Amino acid sequence: MTINKVWHVANKMPKNPTLDQRVSWHVEHAKNCTCRPLHGKILEEIKRRGILSS
Repeated sequence: MTINKVWHVANKMPKNPTLDQRVSWHVEHAKNCTCRPLHGKILEEIKRRGILSS
């Protein structure tokens, strides 16, 4: 796993994010950085929305 520091610096998670903001941030994060895999409740929500099927 490798961190994409440039992406992280340019894409901070907003303070007190809404669920939509969290989902959006995590989807983009997964596309741009491999520092940690999607898991837990955010992964469940992404799958529930049909953004990720596996």
